[in-house]
Parts: sequence; C-alpha cells; structure tokens
Amino acid sequence: MATWQTDGIVWSVAYARGVVYVGGTFDSVRPPGAKPGQKAVARKNFAAFDAVTGRLLPCAHSFTEGEGTVRALKASSDGKVLYVGGSFGQVDNAGVANAVALNAADCSLRKDFRPAVSATVRAIATTGTTVYLGGDFTMVDGQDRKHVASFGPAGRLLPFKAGIDEPVRALLAAPKHGKLLVGGDFHEVNGERQQALVALNPSTGSTVASFPGWFPRRSSVKSLAGDAANFYAAAEGRGTGIFDGRVAGRLANGEMIWKDNCQGATQAVVVHQGVLYSASHAHNCSRTPGGFPDGRRHHFLAQSVGDSRILHWFPDTDDGLGEGIGPRALVMAKGILWAGGEFTTVNGRPQQGLTRFSFGPGNSAPLAAPEPAARSDKAGRITLTWRATWDRDDAELTYRIRRDGVLLASRKQRSTDWELPEMTYTDSVTPGSRHSYTVTVTDGRNTVPRSAPRAVTAAARR
Repeated sequence: MATWQTDGIVWSVAYARGVVYVGGTFDSVRPPGAKPGQKAVARKNFAAFDAVTGRLLPCAHSFTEGEGTVRALKASSDGKVLYVGGSFGQVDNAGVANAVALNAADCSLRKDFRPAVSATVRAIATTGTTVYLGGDFTMVDGQDRKHVASFGPAGRLLPFKAGIDEPVRALLAAPKHGKLLVGGDFHEVNGERQQALVALNPSTGSTVASFPGWFPRRSSVKSLAGDAANFYAAAEGRGTGIFDGRVAGRLANGEMIWKDNCQGATQAVVVHQGVLYSASHAHNCSRTPGGFPDGRRHHFLAQSVGDSRILHWFPDTDDGLGEGIGPRALVMAKGILWAGGEFTTVNGRPQQGLTRFSFGPGNSAPLAAPEPAARSDKAGRITLTWRATWDRDDAELTYRIRRDGVLLASRKQRSTDWELPEMTYTDSVTPGSRHSYTVTVTDGRNTVPRSAPRAVTAAARR
C-alpha cells in the first residue's frame, strides 16, 4: 500500500482513533514514491498519519535534546491520550524529561503528564487508571525507580516499585489477570533470578509469576503482545544460536503454549484475528512448523497463535540503515498492518522507514513467469518442463499452458521461495509439426506476463 516515508529510523508506531502515530530518529517525511530529499516535509522524530488513507496529518511536535529520539508510543485505553517516551529534553519549546502525553483530539501537548525520568523510556503500557513506563532509567521525579515505574493518568508517580537490574524493553498490562508483564535485558528482579521476562503485581511491583527456562542468559525480550487469553514475547539473542524467536504463554497461569526455534532476532510482535505477526530477520526456521531452512532473511512472519505454524505471508524489506535490522515496530490499525524500522526497500522497491500491508488473497502478484524448456523424444509428443515460481501471500498458484496462443491446460502447484518444485506438461501433436509454447502464472487476481515463447518441432518418428 502507498505509504509516506521517513529519512531515518522508526522505533515505534501506535494507533488511536483513526490515527497512526510514528516515533523515531528522523528529521522529515516524504510522500510515497519520493526519493530521498524530494518533497520532504519537516517532522522531527514524530509524525501522524490517517490510519486508512495513509495521508500525512498536521499533528506535529519536535522532540529534541537528549539523544533526540522517540522510542515508545502508546495510547490510553480510551484512545484520548497518546503517551510518548524516549530520550528527549524538549518538545517544541517546552522543557521535559523523556516522557510526555498528547491530547489525541487536537494533538496538543498536555501540561499534566511531565514526569522527570532520568534516562531513556523504551516501553509504555496503559490501563484505564495507570500508565507504566519501562526503560533505562533508575530515577523518576527524584525517587528510586529501577527501570519501571507507574503513574496516574495525570502524571502522579504511584507507589508501585520493582528492583530490576537491567533495562526494560517491553511492557504488557493484563489487569484482568492481575499482572504487568515486563520484558527486557534483565537477569534479576526483586532480588531473585528472572531472565528477560517477569510478571509483576500491577499495584505494588512485587513478583507474581516467573518463567524459568524460557530464555537463556544472553536472550532479551524486545516486545510483548496479548489477546484475551494469551501473551506473546519476542526475543533477541546475542550470539550464534541464542534464542531469537517467539514464545506464547497463558495469561491466567503463565504456562507455555509453544516456543518456536527460529534464528534471527525478533524486534516486534502484534496479534490480530488468531495470527501473530512479527518483525525480525529470521533466517532459519527449520524446526518450526511450516518453516524454512537456513538461508536468506525473512523480515516479516505470520504464525498461527495456536501452534506457531508459519503461514504463507512473506512481504519483506532489506536490512537497511543503522544496525541492519530491518523492521523494528508493528501496529494493527483498522485491519492494516503498519511497520516501521530502518529498512530502505520493501518487496524490492524503494521505501524507507515506514510501510503498511492490507490483508486478503491476491494482494501481491507471483514474482515471475517461469521459463519453460521443451523437448520431443517421441513422435508427436512434446514435453515442457519449468521450475515453479512463488507468491508472497498465496501458497498455491495456477499455471496456464498455451500452444500457439491457444490455452491447452491449467495446472495448480504449491510453492515457497525456498521450495520451488519442477513442473511438467506433455502435449500430443502431429508428428513433425512445429509449435510455440508459453506459460503464464496467476494467483487468481494477479497474472504475470507470459513467458517468452518456446518453439519446438515434434519428433516425426519414434
């Protein structure tokens, strides 16, 4: 889908009341199709877009000083307020300290939510009564708060307190289950070993659930998502073979549902209608149902929430700028998946920092028409062979074989980019006659141009 672009990295995306908000490290945005430096519109680390049309909206604030970056965005449960975190000391002309709030109705900067946070905010979660911040900080409003803190909606620091030894990178509030899920780089919480993931009492910060053995020491949780019954964690491993994939658990009792074994650090997850979408650079999912062998990177995956099976949905980006990670943030908005990151291409075409995908069959075309080879080993028999092509969002494609421009037959074949079966078709013609064959491929909505004609003379004798 046509999408505006940024001139830098998008670290966070959020949705509220028909608007998608984008935060990151960038100076400007530009229209779909525009090259870098063309038609640029100033937007300092923050921009807003219509969730459906993608139109750039006038909602704009400049987030500067500190490291000058927005790292976390989250709307209030009613969508009326957008909470913003990162490393910044000024919003427009107002002095702040790494966390603020905006009124969604008019994009105005609120005067009440202005906590003094000592370092970068990397994660935000909200409920109807509470706002949680997680990140690198150890002090809030002059009080000790080790990497996580909670506030009233108007910014009052609450007694909630937990001792976490390393930065928090992900938060998921589950008030109906009496839990705040916290993910990050940490190894110890409240004086006990807790690797990368813990569940806290949302009022006090005491530990209510642990997840021993879920993550090795050099694995961090970068993102958390949830539905009515379950939660999903995205992991990034530091070092070859360290757990990089996704894990699903039950909110009620903390039991693990599944854990995939994909390699290639996962940066973000979002769940929608029974499918878990992830942003990563997965390159080896050979031990995951529906997965692929070690090879090229797949920057987006879709998995069944029930059993982790990888579904046939493979849009892609390049690794892009910065650390060469590709996509870093996801949000679902009115049935459209928005993705932000450091990529500079999407599906092989220039597109920087931001993209979006609609859903349904036939949204992308097969990647290429096959090139058939032809031979005649028997009188009046011509055999065509070709390698199947593939499609990013349709597993089964239809191949149409034509002789001298007339449709002869159709064949269906399932394929992926890592498994392209050989296909054949044998035609019966007059011995000694000469014919030209083409093959086209369609997903039902999109048909690629016909292959180049392949001329062959049928054998005259056995």
